[in-house]
Amino acid sequence: MSILRKSNYTSFYGSHVDQINDAINRTQTFLKSAQYSEGYWWGELECNNTMEAEYVFLVYFLGVVDSRKLSKVVHRILSKQLTDGSWGQYHGSPGDLSTSIECYFALKLSGYNPNSPELVKAREFILANGSIPKARVFTKIWLALLNQWPWTDIPRMIPEMVFLARGLPFNIYKFSSWARPTIVPLLILFGRRPVVAVPDYANLGEIRSGYSADCFVAQKPRQNRVVMLVNKLMGIYEAQPFHPFRKLAENRLLDWILTHQEKDGLWAGIQPSTFYSILALNTLGFDTQNPVIQKGLSGVDRLCWEYDNDMAVQGCISPGWDTALGLLALLESGLDVETEAIYKAITWLLSNQITATGDWVINASDVLPGGWPFEFHNDNYPDIDDTALAIMCLSQAFKDGMATSEIKDAIERGFSWVLGLQSQSGGWAAFDKDNCSKYLSDLTFSDFGEIIDPPTVDVTGHVLEMMGKLGCSREDVNVTRACRFVQDNQERDGSWFGRWGVNYIYGIGCVLPGLASVGEDMHQPYIGRAVAWLVGHQNEDGGWGETCGSYADPSLRGLGPSTASQTSWAIIALIASDHKVDDSIYRGIQYLMETQNQDGTWDEPYFTGTGFPGYGIGSLPHDLEDDELWSEYDISIPSGLMIRYDLYRIIWPLLALSRYRRSRSL
Repeated sequence: MSILRKSNYTSFYGSHVDQINDAINRTQTFLKSAQYSEGYWWGELECNNTMEAEYVFLVYFLGVVDSRKLSKVVHRILSKQLTDGSWGQYHGSPGDLSTSIECYFALKLSGYNPNSPELVKAREFILANGSIPKARVFTKIWLALLNQWPWTDIPRMIPEMVFLARGLPFNIYKFSSWARPTIVPLLILFGRRPVVAVPDYANLGEIRSGYSADCFVAQKPRQNRVVMLVNKLMGIYEAQPFHPFRKLAENRLLDWILTHQEKDGLWAGIQPSTFYSILALNTLGFDTQNPVIQKGLSGVDRLCWEYDNDMAVQGCISPGWDTALGLLALLESGLDVETEAIYKAITWLLSNQITATGDWVINASDVLPGGWPFEFHNDNYPDIDDTALAIMCLSQAFKDGMATSEIKDAIERGFSWVLGLQSQSGGWAAFDKDNCSKYLSDLTFSDFGEIIDPPTVDVTGHVLEMMGKLGCSREDVNVTRACRFVQDNQERDGSWFGRWGVNYIYGIGCVLPGLASVGEDMHQPYIGRAVAWLVGHQNEDGGWGETCGSYADPSLRGLGPSTASQTSWAIIALIASDHKVDDSIYRGIQYLMETQNQDGTWDEPYFTGTGFPGYGIGSLPHDLEDDELWSEYDISIPSGLMIRYDLYRIIWPLLALSRYRRSRSL
């Protein structure tokens, strides 16, 4: 490792100060131009193409197909097909079977020629990789809704689960905030088993050929004995000719769905819960002209991101997150608080604070509301990460001269809410306190995504950074507990796992600034190991990059083509570390300056955000310390959800450059 003397580092900054200032100014200008008139920022949140495929399934099931939008969705799906005929989960990933089946079916359902080269290659990939029997349960649910897979061969849940008391296993509030509003409507669909027939040209018989009937038995994941018993009992109950409590269960589920729809029509702000809620309501007799479904379909439109020739369907929308990040970067870049862009963003942020009680109150009944949402509206599910960043923005604005009572009160409400959601372990999760029931991942339908929301080091790192900016120190009880949580969850190689960003680079990028902010001794050995890990994983071009495949293959940790966002996380972490790693920092800064576009942006096709790592439990399983157990994971991440935040490639570099400039100007 090359270590430069302080004078050399200062000399580098001095000789590049104009270039650095120019890079910052250009990005400031771009961000100001990208701000919406209402004061927020909002970039596309790109996921995999099951989003577009399931949009096709939804509108076909409901009979509300818009031919213009359908044409754009078809174009989008085709544009993302890989050379082997498949579709992947993230940029650069190998093909994923379930995603490919859904895209193939969506194209057929849209009337695309099954003998076209695109569908022939897709069919070959699907058949070569096990076809429908090996698909995810959630793929099979969509196929069952459209008469391509028997409901009887899908792992079941029963609507009567809604009667389970809050203290019992499998109660709906044991599930995470994103799984819960997805499972509730699914319980109705599992009970009713609705089917809409498709035209003959869309049937999937050709991808069943060559398989015996035995192949089409639902695959069973590993289960513990209690979960196996529960699944068996649900099967026995469902097989009975009479279900005396079914109607009562459906009514309770219906009431839950109706009371959890947000102002913008979405449920929990995400695609799965919104799509399934609309389907459940329709199955219960709500026609497409019903105001609730009309509102839901308006929410679906909000998820759609239209371009001239195609249309992406987002898994979620991120204006709350984008605005907090963008505002923080502009404030730290030195933009005056009296600037119109800052004033409008602060005003919008203040108006978006949630003062209503949400589902989080189940595990934190004595806590008052005060969080912020990831989206425009999500009163039921404010999240801790967004709240931490929003408070950092307001705190910075307050210190910079915008010292209003409104900002002070908003900070106090938000801070109190965050403290109230600290988990017993000392860490913070994204949405709930102590949502850690790992046994839920053994349910037979739980083969996709994370089903619980345990505390994570990345969210905890952001909370610590926020607490430090508010004057909290290492001696505060909440800080001490959080620092212990972070230290206890460090990986053996010195890195930290990234739950909400890819991956170990993100983990370190969240943790080190948080620790520094609260006054941790940054020269302790455990921090030195994290710094050494970062420096050791810097690319030859000076940047950092890490593939999403690192969630499935430990040999890929910290490896991948350099990206603007991941390089920025590394720089921010190294600056916070206060270690003499000048060479690494300025090589990273040089990479950012050399790759910046003239308009102040950076190009970044890679997915650096994480929705689901794919383990089911929301954290890195401890048994994966045994390298042999990694063999069951696939770098296509079939059970995961990777994200490309379009504004990450702009906001994070601005924050990194700004913190670098500030660190040199002290």
